[in-house]
Amino acid sequence: MMIPAIDLINGQVVRLYQGDYQQKTQYQYSPQERQQAYASAGAQVMHFVDLDGAKDSSKRQLGTLKNLVKHPGMVIQVGGGIRNEQDVQQLLELGADRVVIGSLAIKQPALVQAWLAKYGSEKIVLALDIRIDEQGRKQLPTHGWIKDSGITLEPLLDGYQDAGIKHVLCTDISKDGTLSGSNVNLYTELCQNYPEIKWQASGGIGSLEDIKALIPTGVSGVILGRSLLEGKFTLEEAITCWPNG
Repeated sequence: MMIPAIDLINGQVVRLYQGDYQQKTQYQYSPQERQQAYASAGAQVMHFVDLDGAKDSSKRQLGTLKNLVKHPGMVIQVGGGIRNEQDVQQLLELGADRVVIGSLAIKQPALVQAWLAKYGSEKIVLALDIRIDEQGRKQLPTHGWIKDSGITLEPLLDGYQDAGIKHVLCTDISKDGTLSGSNVNLYTELCQNYPEIKWQASGGIGSLEDIKALIPTGVSGVILGRSLLEGKFTLEEAITCWPNG
């Protein structure tokens, strides 16, 4: 499944290179225009990241998000600076189908696992950003990749799997925003070791060949951000090359 992604700052469509707010590209169309174009092209799921909320949860772009999350034909997942249960409730009440949780899921796994039990596995998406070190360990930095959590992927995932996690969005930091292809070996390993999880591959997609390379891995979804915004291919083309759309 192709999952178009839109990052938002002050209600505008933007992209950050390698998660760096200082390396920002702003696009001229509105988020509503892009969402409708993606819906018309056949997208069934969309991913929004509130970068203002990620910096400061009191600055969450609720007005903009309210107009985006209630799309009748799409599952909408929203992330960006989820720091407490009130943030989760706020987005679900606004109309989001799924809330995407990143740094907090690493820092306070017991808390987020309790939310899984309370809201159900369809309402929570883990967003795990991975930095693979020289020893091949899958490190999990937090706070927009700035802080090293000291936590590695597998022990954390084991706990979440026991709690019933279903959706995990995984980004290889070294690939994000580069259009240089994704880490096929990483997703192959994760899908083999955790087959019950519906993996969303994120980062590095720059061509239809990059998408096709992910088909054998077993991922259930592919996040498409910069590649669609910059017209590397159309969403219709991406959907066509994926088994069963």
